[in-house]
Amino acid sequence: MSSSFFIKSNVASQSAKKGKNTAGLKRKVGGGADGKNKLRAKKPSNKHNEEISSESETEGPPVSKKRQPKQDVGYDETPQEKKLRLAKLYLEQLKDEEEKKAEDEPLETELIAGRLQEEVLEQQGKLQRFIAKELIAPDPTDIRVLRGHKLPITCLVLTPDDKFIFSAAKDCSIIKWDIASGKKVHKIPGGRKGTEERHVGHTAHILCMAVSSDGKYLASGDMNKLIMIWEGDTCKHLYKFTGHKAPVSGLSFRKGTHDLYSASHDRSVKVWNVDENAYVETLFGHQDAITGLDCLSRERCVTAGGRDGTVRVWKIAEESQLVFHGHEGSIDCIQLINEEHMITGADDGSVSLWSVNKKKPLSTVKQAHGCHGDAGLEQPHWVSSVAALQNSDTVASGSHNSLVNVWKCGQHYRGLELLFSVAVPGFVNSLKFSSSGHFLVAGVGQEHRLGRWWRLKEAKNGIFIIPLKRKPNSEEPNSTQ
Repeated sequence: MSSSFFIKSNVASQSAKKGKNTAGLKRKVGGGADGKNKLRAKKPSNKHNEEISSESETEGPPVSKKRQPKQDVGYDETPQEKKLRLAKLYLEQLKDEEEKKAEDEPLETELIAGRLQEEVLEQQGKLQRFIAKELIAPDPTDIRVLRGHKLPITCLVLTPDDKFIFSAAKDCSIIKWDIASGKKVHKIPGGRKGTEERHVGHTAHILCMAVSSDGKYLASGDMNKLIMIWEGDTCKHLYKFTGHKAPVSGLSFRKGTHDLYSASHDRSVKVWNVDENAYVETLFGHQDAITGLDCLSRERCVTAGGRDGTVRVWKIAEESQLVFHGHEGSIDCIQLINEEHMITGADDGSVSLWSVNKKKPLSTVKQAHGCHGDAGLEQPHWVSSVAALQNSDTVASGSHNSLVNVWKCGQHYRGLELLFSVAVPGFVNSLKFSSSGHFLVAGVGQEHRLGRWWRLKEAKNGIFIIPLKRKPNSEEPNSTQ
């Protein structure tokens, strides 16, 4: 209490002194003009004026008039004005970018819309790209031939990336080829009859092969009723499936999965899960040996029934089937064009186009490869293989007249028109289009893949890589429903 009391008394005494000083000043001011000048000179040094000068720069007129020009020279714009200027500049840049994007957007939108439309049509099985009109016959000197099998080639498949070919033959061997270099990458040798227990591989004629859509697995089927599963990259043997009671004549992986469908001369279709190394189920229906099988992404497959004269669509999940009639002879080969359409070939020399919604062919070309024999006893050349460029209007067929015919399908697959023929001496036992559509591969031999009815001695066993050239300045293929 005593300390605070003395502080107050000191403050009071100081204020009293100030009061006396101000009173004396007032008296001096009243003394004359000299007093006024002295007072004005002393005002800037007043303590009170010094203390409030930093807080009231705008209030003191003398200070503001002198300092304002200096501030204008040192700062061209206030922070708020700078922010506003930068914001306008940023908006102008955004506007320019948006204008550039707007110019490119219509093209991008059209491309995206086109892709989406194609995906929808592909899922519906109605996509048909028109590329056949752009194709021209290749120069014979551009056709490459790969030779490595000792006996006639019976089947071949391409990897999804179009980099490798797997070929199989009656010598029981499988060869993996590099398409770019034409060299062998791997060879799985065939074994002799009676060495099944100690030989890793086939010991009988291989009739069919299939590659999974990711290239992980290769499946092969032979006359000994066996299905072999191999690693796609290294050709290492993985599994052996048994269960068929006759030669395995057709194999196909469901697209996007590792489900394998197999067909056999025992008239059955079997379903396997390769990942699990497991058998799933068996379907029956054909009245004769099944000669071919194919499938795409749906849970169903199509088969050719040989001499029972039927084509069947198997709905795996429903365990039901659709039956189609059309050919007069044995239907020996079949291939899906899309989910809704397929092509078949028969030993009566005919090639047919089918829709899964029609019980009869949409179009048939009889004697597609001509006839042979004496006058009055002519017989049509058998159609031993067919192929289709998926979701397009281009298909091909092969026979033993040493020609591969490339066909153009009419709109909605009604009608077949021959585009050109390519000479390949021998039995054309297998045909496959590349996924890109840039080339066609033919497996050729001196004999038919299913037997030895006759032999073409002038033919050589080999793989023919046929380039599919396009007309100059051809535009992107159109597609339709």
